[in-house]
Amino acid sequence: MVEEGVIKFSAAHREQALPARRFADLACKLSAWREVMAKTGLIGQTASLYGGAGYGNVSARVGAPTAPRGARAFLISGTQTGGHACVSLGDYCVVERYDVRLNRVESYGPLLPSSESMTHGAIYDLSSRVRFVLHGHTPAIWRQARALGIPTTDEHVAYGTPEMAQEVARLYRDSALAERRIFAMGGHEDGVVVFGHTAEDAGAVLVAWLARAYEAECRIAGGNLCDVTR
Repeated sequence: MVEEGVIKFSAAHREQALPARRFADLACKLSAWREVMAKTGLIGQTASLYGGAGYGNVSARVGAPTAPRGARAFLISGTQTGGHACVSLGDYCVVERYDVRLNRVESYGPLLPSSESMTHGAIYDLSSRVRFVLHGHTPAIWRQARALGIPTTDEHVAYGTPEMAQEVARLYRDSALAERRIFAMGGHEDGVVVFGHTAEDAGAVLVAWLARAYEAECRIAGGNLCDVTR
């Protein structure tokens, strides 16, 4: 499970600048939450973790709520930007279409989309009300996911694959995912994903479950959270 940041889908990508007039405000909203996640270690890049690859990504819908499944366009952080100290509009791209059956993503922007783009698309396909997705790495939530009742994907399913997209749909259908708006990626070490109608909704879900996970870890450590390895 050390593999990280590898694009596993076929990418039809047009390299071009994103127009600031259309995307700058939304990029700032995403970048604000990305900064919160970076400050808390949920997004980043560390030589001793995940083979030294950058981890974590954020996205937001840019199309109409009525767009059909597979074509719910979204702005997403680019591949291997997790380790950037700060980001700008040039660190994002737009995924226009995604096809789970063909394992194909169509996008445009100054760089390729995140390796998790297929998973983000699968989440947007769950409901037209889902407008923001945040993906971070947090050992505390990942370790406590099953104890806390957080829906978890099959440990044999890799990130960024059609199988992961299918797992997301399964969890939404068969678990409390629709209500809890968070799932852990069983086969993707420390990986968790949250979503919401607004960035604040998604961020609040992430922070609340992070606190619950730390509380659980503190109890296991006999009341001393300082003994917990983050």
